This record gives sequence, C-alpha cells and structure tokens, in this order.
Amino acid sequence: MAQEPETRVRRARVSDAGSMAAFVNLACAGRVEVDERAIIERFGNVGFLLAERGGDLVGMLGWQVENLVVRVTDLLVWVYSPTPSSERVAVGRALFAEMERTATELQCEAALLFLRYPGSPQAAEFCKMLGYEPRIVASLPKMWQEAAYEAHVGDDESVWIKQLRADRVVQPV
Repeated sequence: MAQEPETRVRRARVSDAGSMAAFVNLACAGRVEVDERAIIERFGNVGFLLAERGGDLVGMLGWQVENLVVRVTDLLVWVYSPTPSSERVAVGRALFAEMERTATELQCEAALLFLRYPGSPQAAEFCKMLGYEPRIVASLPKMWQEAAYEAHVGDDESVWIKQLRADRVVQPV
C-alpha cells in the first residue's frame, strides 16, 4: 500500500490566490463561487496558511490576530475522495498546529473558533481533539469577548476556545 505524501503547511502568498480560488470552488462543488480577486481582497484582512500534499492543495486556514487573540476566520479541508476521515483530520491538525505555533510566537493568549454548523458532532469532536472547548461569550475575559463580538457572536452564545498561554496580559506592554 502506497504511503500518503507528507502534509506541508506554509503561509499563503498573493500569487497563490488563483489556486486558492480554484480549490475553494472545487471543494465546495458549486455551493460557493470564489474568484481570484475575492481571495486577493481577503488578504487585506486575513492571513492564510495552506496545506499541501504531493504538490496538491488540500487545506487552507484563514486567521486574524488582534489584542492578543487569534480568530480562525476560514477553514477548508478537502482531500480528494475517496479519502478516510483520518486523512482530513491529519490535514486539519497540521494547519492548526502551525497557526497555534505562530500565534504563540506573537504572544496570543487564546484562539477562538466560530463553527458554521455548531450542532455538528463531527465538528465538535474535531475541536475537542485539538484541545478547544466551548465557552459562553459572557464568561470570557474582556479582550476575548471583543473578538467574539467582532465575529457577530452574542453574550449568550458559545465559541470554541483554546488558551495558548497560562499568563494573561492584564496591562499594556
């Protein structure tokens, strides 16, 4: 049995916009139509990580950092069918590991995930496996709440959180 090529994660460049748009359109099978220009415009607000296997794009993660909080804004993992879910999980893990490593270097306190389908058992299991836990926005520290509000999440709603550092910054540096 042939071994799967290693998943490599790297930062996206504007020159990747065409392949990123093609990837989104292929993976979403017509449910979403994205063009290269839309991806380029998105680079103004979001940093992207790309996961590649054997030269093929298999995943992308968009993220923003503000006030020591990282927000995952986009996540798409699509490994060509038929592929066991374990391969998709491996790609997702690689993307999150790189995002969290970089966020930790930036001294981020926490990472927040906003699930499109919050009731999905598969999505919840994936988040738990990565060390994220659901928390009600009103119970979060002020800076974390503000990040949730920017994503249009209310006080009584929950977000998935992973604390990236034990010591919180309580005064500006």
